[in-house]
Amino acid sequence: MHELTSKPNGPSAGVKHDSSKENFSPEKTPRELGFYFPAEFAPHTATWLSWPHKEASWPGKIHLIYPYYCRFIKYLAESERVCINANDHTMQEFALRCLQEENVNLEKVEFFQNPTNDAWCRDHGPAFLVHHNVPQRKVIVDWGYNAWGNKYPPYELDDTIPTRIGGQLNLPVFHPGIVMEGGSVDFNGNGTLITSTACLLNKNRNPHLNRDQIENFLRNYYGVEQILWVEEGIVGDDTDGHIDDTVRFVNENTVLAAVEENKKDQNYGLLQDNLSALKKMRLPNGKPLNIVELLMPDEVHYQDQRLPASYANFYIANKYVIVPTFRCAKDDQALMTIQQCFPGREVVGIDSTELIWGLGSFHCLSQQEPAA
Repeated sequence: MHELTSKPNGPSAGVKHDSSKENFSPEKTPRELGFYFPAEFAPHTATWLSWPHKEASWPGKIHLIYPYYCRFIKYLAESERVCINANDHTMQEFALRCLQEENVNLEKVEFFQNPTNDAWCRDHGPAFLVHHNVPQRKVIVDWGYNAWGNKYPPYELDDTIPTRIGGQLNLPVFHPGIVMEGGSVDFNGNGTLITSTACLLNKNRNPHLNRDQIENFLRNYYGVEQILWVEEGIVGDDTDGHIDDTVRFVNENTVLAAVEENKKDQNYGLLQDNLSALKKMRLPNGKPLNIVELLMPDEVHYQDQRLPASYANFYIANKYVIVPTFRCAKDDQALMTIQQCFPGREVVGIDSTELIWGLGSFHCLSQQEPAA
């Protein structure tokens, strides 16, 4: 366990590069330089998290989430480093006590003194891109962040996290200058990205950009060639339709696609529309996607609010695939479906009934740092 500190680099810092590094040109985009965003199922150096502390994200329940959150970290720490953003020493000490109660291997846990507004590191954390054939093998993209269309201000601290981490790790940082969230995109690691129009074309993100312009940003700053689009997200999702609740790549050719079996459920038609779109898609080699249907859990409600519970919000770690469960009869079936897609990893379920009150689960809370 180590603690690193650094002076913050705010959003006005511009593009942060070390131009003295060989084969590195700050005038070019990551794609032009040969960098790309690996698939989540590629090997990780670490998983990044931001310690949960915002009571308003789990009103009346935040104290209940820590055992499940720390169990998540326990599984992660078996096969990779876990880097945790903490606001200050007091928060770090509290986090340590929680981790010790779950017997987490603290030798794999590293705290970074990076103040945050909230815990959703998938969306405000660094996007790590890699290049395997140059000395500078890893860079960070710092997309703009506006808390899903300015829904939950303040978010200024979260918006600085990628650049702060770039300074702490001595990595070049690119600033595309548009809003983008990690949960809105998923990757096959071989040039294809999938996303949703409900989120990326929502006017509360980048109203000045059309679809073609957004695709250009995705290609240039994620290093992909092909953009696939589905239309919808699920009911209760305050992100306006993040893809990590509906469609996930499990290898270069295969996606797990969330489906609802109850025709009277609000999600039924939405997810059937997505499924129909997926069936028409072709990869660059001309082949169709291999689609594995993943059942949705029964509805989860709290205080008369439907929550965005989905088994698709799993996280692929080096050793495990960690799946949210919901005290539901479908939990075991979902775990078996996902296990069939990951023969080289063990699929484990962790109860997410308390966590989902925050309107997200394990994938929303985490961001992988790929091995370079």
